[in-house]
Amino acid sequence: MSDSSPLPPVRLHPEAELARAALSTPLLSRAARLARWAGPATRVDAGGGLVEEQLPDAAGTLGLSGDDAAAYAAEAWRVAVDAGLVEITDEEAGTVTAGEELALLTGGSPHEVLTVWLSALETVVADASVPDLDGLMDAMDEGDEIDFASLDWDPEAEAEFLDGVLGNLYLLTVSEDGPGQAPVPLPALAASMIVPSGMGEPTNDVLEQVSDAMMRLDDQFRTLEPIGLVEYRPVDEDLMADADEEPAAPVDDTDVSRYGLVRLTPLGAYGLRARLLEAGIDAPAVGELADKGADALLDGTARFGQSAAQAETEQWLGRREPLAAARDLLAAARGADAGAPLRRLRCQQALSLVGAEAEPALREVLDDPELGGLARVWLSERGAAGVPAPSQDLVFWLTIDTVAAQLAAEGNSDELQALVEGLAEQHSGFFAAAWRVEHPATPDVLEAMGRLHPDKKVAKEARKAAFKARSQQGG
Repeated sequence: MSDSSPLPPVRLHPEAELARAALSTPLLSRAARLARWAGPATRVDAGGGLVEEQLPDAAGTLGLSGDDAAAYAAEAWRVAVDAGLVEITDEEAGTVTAGEELALLTGGSPHEVLTVWLSALETVVADASVPDLDGLMDAMDEGDEIDFASLDWDPEAEAEFLDGVLGNLYLLTVSEDGPGQAPVPLPALAASMIVPSGMGEPTNDVLEQVSDAMMRLDDQFRTLEPIGLVEYRPVDEDLMADADEEPAAPVDDTDVSRYGLVRLTPLGAYGLRARLLEAGIDAPAVGELADKGADALLDGTARFGQSAAQAETEQWLGRREPLAAARDLLAAARGADAGAPLRRLRCQQALSLVGAEAEPALREVLDDPELGGLARVWLSERGAAGVPAPSQDLVFWLTIDTVAAQLAAEGNSDELQALVEGLAEQHSGFFAAAWRVEHPATPDVLEAMGRLHPDKKVAKEARKAAFKARSQQGG
């Protein structure tokens, strides 16, 4: 997640819905119950944790029993302290009182509730990076300092690894070509951190590293699930049994769910985006442009996928009168800079969502050399009367502009290759005329057509035309 390029936009659920989800998470609700349970007799140790003799009472308050009850109670208390639900009043005496944040869980705004939850999330993510506590205790030296070397554990590297995994899970969730709300197999998530890009068949060493990473992630996602970040189906315990042991029941080796499945929740998407923003990473959300101008909308959605761009545009249009919105969009679409073709494409897509009320705005730009083509398309698609036929020059200009926009939006995609093939097939003299088009992107478009067209003869024609166009423009 170190790339400086922006992530795809996430579609966040309403804050009120997310706040309700946060309040119902097992760990935050336990932390709140312990904060309300704490009183004058409650004592904490030097690290702020409950003293050992009070853990059974705390576990009983939470309705916990069994071997892990004290550990779960200690975890909930730690979250309560770190999230400000409990405040230590006297470190030497070890006394506590209710923290200011506790009242926010019942009387605060949804945003304030989510702020408390984010503090709790940070504690849990930090805990998830720590290996088994029994191992830590065994590694304590006589000076009561942890010998990390004996653990073969690098705290900073472990935190970076988990951050990378969560970043990849976020990216998979928000990407339009990703699984979306479908769960991600744990092996795929582990491999995304281990297998080098471009590697064909992974080596045995790499596969072993992936397997080790899966086991680490299995523990970490078990820790992260109670705070509501993910929904997690753990690795089948039969897979972790000794090879000499017989499985308790017949198993299906082809069932990928046995190897763990993880899904980022809507609350988790909110939380990870907040962490990404805090780290200085551009992590947009659908709806952020709704109150901005048309120029911001067209520039902002230029990097969005098709469905996200439409969702953002629908919110933007929903706050405006159709005719005024159409005029603003058309004005913002003008320009001869490198980003202008994609702005015009996004403008055309936005105008497709506007009704007949926008027709006067489109008629006003019929004679505009940059907008006349898309105006004719819009009017013709709606069966408007009196739409003038485009000149051949306008047709070729619009074609270059459209291909330039597709290049900027998708790169060398299969769809663009099909468009290039279609253009060359439908117009036998296309390249002879296209190089003369007075459009800043003409040389680049023709070069791309030469690169994309599978027919060597046609590709050569395109490259020759690109050279002529560049010479004409003085390049």
